Amino acid sequence: MRAVRLHEIDRENGPKNFRVEQVDDPQPAPGELLVAVRRAAFNRRDVFISQGLYPGIQLPCIPGSDGAGTVAAHGEGAQGPALGTRVVIDPTLGWGPSQRIWLRSAQVLGMPHQGTFAEYIAVPAENVHPAPASLSDDEAAAIPLAGVTAYRALVSRGGCTKDDVVLIPGVGSGVQTFVLLFAKKIGAKVIVTSSSDEKLERAKALGADVAINYNTAERWEKDVQAVDGGPSLVVDSVGGDTLGKAVNVTRYGGRVVIYGGTTGDAKIRPYSVFWKQLDIMGSSMGSPHDFAAMLAMFDPSTSSGQAIKPVVDRVYAMNDVAAAAESVDKGAQFGKVLLAVGEA
Repeated sequence: MRAVRLHEIDRENGPKNFRVEQVDDPQPAPGELLVAVRRAAFNRRDVFISQGLYPGIQLPCIPGSDGAGTVAAHGEGAQGPALGTRVVIDPTLGWGPSQRIWLRSAQVLGMPHQGTFAEYIAVPAENVHPAPASLSDDEAAAIPLAGVTAYRALVSRGGCTKDDVVLIPGVGSGVQTFVLLFAKKIGAKVIVTSSSDEKLERAKALGADVAINYNTAERWEKDVQAVDGGPSLVVDSVGGDTLGKAVNVTRYGGRVVIYGGTTGDAKIRPYSVFWKQLDIMGSSMGSPHDFAAMLAMFDPSTSSGQAIKPVVDRVYAMNDVAAAAESVDKGAQFGKVLLAVGEA
């Protein structure tokens, strides 16, 4: 089969090191399903691995955590969707018995376990779910890692309700775009920030109620605080000064959920936390329960009845994997960057 492989890491030019090769087809072990991958999606994790910025790197590897396709074979004793069923793959392996925290031994598809940037992948049957009927292969492939991360941060940890005002700093990334979609599906009011007017306009088209350019606003945090007295829930992956300011403007009794820190460590005023009795929570990935509940968000009959669809920025040919990786590294996309792995 054809597969994308990474043989070396490079801090400056890592994304250029992805290349397509011929490798042996995987065979499903007992309890596994073989999935013929049609579409796969990039995450920043894949780029970080190529740059040596991810723990426990093992090379060579086939990257990719997100994938959608069809069931091609059942391993011995495997239960799950029938042959030919359109499916989407939960990328978390071995979460463990607790909904509260994953096991330290848990892994994510795409290193060291073979990832979805290949024509076939064998995964545990419990990780394979029917794809939402309302979504195309492109849209379904965009969901897994970003979707479950967003759902856990916003809903499982953040407890978002229709009465919340949600602040989403740095809208446009795969995860933050899902946070916006899910928050609006729930019925919450949403504030987004970005340095790109184009991204802000696209966010408003997806339902964002207030959009603020933090480069042109004199003090963006004051503009945020002016919206109904400030957010009751913040979902942040930016870190740095942005997180510190977001904590300061969160209203009394609010919640701040952190699932990343792309700009580095933050300096937080203890006074803002204890005086306003804020809850600050960490979140990573999502449990099998989170994944199933997240997929249900795409059912038009649930919650508000709104039909939501993942945002796909661009679909690259498999041979253009390096260009796709570089686009993710630059962070210019809005939504998910995909690879066309198999025939749709």
